[in-house]
Amino acid sequence: MKTDQGAIYWTLLKEKDWNMYIAATTNGLCFVGSQNKSLEELTDWAQKHFPEGSIVEDVEKLKPYANEILEYLQGNSKTFTCPVDFNGTDFQLAVWHALREIPYGQTKSYSDIAKAIDKPTAVRAVGAAIGANPILITVPCHRVVAKDGSLTGYRGGIEMKKQLLELETRGLGRGV
Repeated sequence: MKTDQGAIYWTLLKEKDWNMYIAATTNGLCFVGSQNKSLEELTDWAQKHFPEGSIVEDVEKLKPYANEILEYLQGNSKTFTCPVDFNGTDFQLAVWHALREIPYGQTKSYSDIAKAIDKPTAVRAVGAAIGANPILITVPCHRVVAKDGSLTGYRGGIEMKKQLLELETRGLGRGV
């Protein structure tokens, strides 16, 4: 499913040790970058997925998305209500939608996600789709772990995944 090739608006979100680029189209949030990565992560992604689109810095347009992510990072929110603009194959979209069903503070295995989308033998393909998730945090691929509970690959890096899971564990303790 391709989005129109209009502008992609972006800003740098900053919160304590968190610095990440976020981007949206007129349809919704389309990219949340890895912690402390350069703008190049976003521009490379945009060039691949929106080759005809332009990339425009617009702090105001991104404010609603930034505010929701900040509320989450500050431990004040468990949910995201902002619209998202997915750009992927039908299989990827099914996986990404399944990720959004994983409750805050909980984890699922790759096998669980494969079963949730009625493709129980597609565990590796599920892993690849999760790895291609462009919208970190709000599409919570950090909540997917190995069957034995160990932390596995994450586009933002294992340390970022660990920090997000710890943030959610603390949030559960506070009853956010």
